[in-house]
Amino acid sequence: METGLAPEVNAVLAGLLGLLIGSFLNVVIYRLPKMMERQWAGECAEMAGKSLAPAEKFNLLAPRSRCSSCGHVLRWYENMPIVSYLFLRGKCSVCGTRYGLRYPIVEAVTGGLFFFCVWRWGLSPIALAWCGFSAALLVLALIDWDTTLLPDDITLPLLWAGLIVAALQWNPAVNLYTALWGAVAGYLSLWGVYWAFKLVTGKEGMGYGDFKLFAALGAWFGWPALVPMILMASVIGAIIGLAMKFSSGLREGGYVPFGPFLAGAGFTALVFGPQSILQFVGL
Repeated sequence: METGLAPEVNAVLAGLLGLLIGSFLNVVIYRLPKMMERQWAGECAEMAGKSLAPAEKFNLLAPRSRCSSCGHVLRWYENMPIVSYLFLRGKCSVCGTRYGLRYPIVEAVTGGLFFFCVWRWGLSPIALAWCGFSAALLVLALIDWDTTLLPDDITLPLLWAGLIVAALQWNPAVNLYTALWGAVAGYLSLWGVYWAFKLVTGKEGMGYGDFKLFAALGAWFGWPALVPMILMASVIGAIIGLAMKFSSGLREGGYVPFGPFLAGAGFTALVFGPQSILQFVGL
């Protein structure tokens, strides 16, 4: 892909696009779990022979973004990435309710990731692929943190995308063989840990979404990257878990979702490379 522009300019333009994509990712993070809950409620009602009352159309595109407190529908200039948040001082223009700081952070992080991918790989198919990978991983991390859910609607396409990228030979560091066995080993390794833990304790230590997410990471980075990434995820999880325990921030039952830590390992591998993780943990 050639635009005739300097590589730095392409990276900046990608970063600006990332800001816009990040604004949409905020919608996905908030609405997708609610869409899943509505779907489950409908399925349960159908099995029970009941029918749910008609509800307002609710998906990733409708209704328009609005204040959760007063229902004010955001105008286009109130929905511009980062700029609108700063202009409105993080508050609804009608009722003054404060918006969460997460919204501009997600937009900024997405913009930074898109900038990095195009800056590192140029305007190329692999840069586009890594941008998509970054967006999906960020959404999964935050949905799991909020709800302890890792939607199949994202994990499975992410897994298949990693295999397709390897099959198309867009990523010279990972071929289809290492990607395929990375997906297999990623899934089976956590599946084995899950059942071993359940047989010993009688409890479930993680969810099936974690297996699929680790399989997706294996497809994108190849099987040799699995050990470094699971080590990094464990280190990140231990640090954050201890911090939450001492600050009384643990949820009921002391459960901390593992998906965000797997995502953190994935981002670390993306930016620094899987082998740098081994150096980080002293191996």
